[in-house]
Amino acid sequence: MTDINFSRPATSPDSKPTELRSPAPRAGESRWDIIELLFFAYRDFVGDADHELEAFGFGRAHHRVMHFVHRYPGLKVADLLDVLRITKQSLGRVLKQLLGEGYIVQKAGDSDRRQRLLFATAKGEALVAKLAGLQTDRINRALRELGPSGTEAVRQFLRAMIDHDDPDKVLETILDTRGSTATAKE
Repeated sequence: MTDINFSRPATSPDSKPTELRSPAPRAGESRWDIIELLFFAYRDFVGDADHELEAFGFGRAHHRVMHFVHRYPGLKVADLLDVLRITKQSLGRVLKQLLGEGYIVQKAGDSDRRQRLLFATAKGEALVAKLAGLQTDRINRALRELGPSGTEAVRQFLRAMIDHDDPDKVLETILDTRGSTATAKE
């Protein structure tokens, strides 16, 4: 494994040490400040759930499948593939485990028996609730410091980060129903 060395800017013996800080980017330069904050925020946001999932022998793919199956009961496998952007083989492996261990069930579609519709079981809903609780606690701690206008700014920023041209049906639902009037309690 390679070591990563962080070095401080050179200072003269007479000067006081300066804080390591990225300068504000100029037009056309990379946004290292935001990139790195997003990296660490994501690491810690999913880390809470990752730790819990380890006890079940699950990973992030399991978490994402469980999240969307719980939030969108009757989600078609084909739509889940669009949401997750993983291969059929990867999804198949995760689904097999979640089905086999009783976290989700699969039913044939009413109008098209070839459709595979996914539903969380009570066991799956309990797992999703536990993971969402951990993540909600982290979100609420961060939002508490921002107040209502800051919370709305975060929501707007995250919505702006999403590719709105994506033909993803679940994303369309989220963007259409959540809008800027969504509350922190959803």
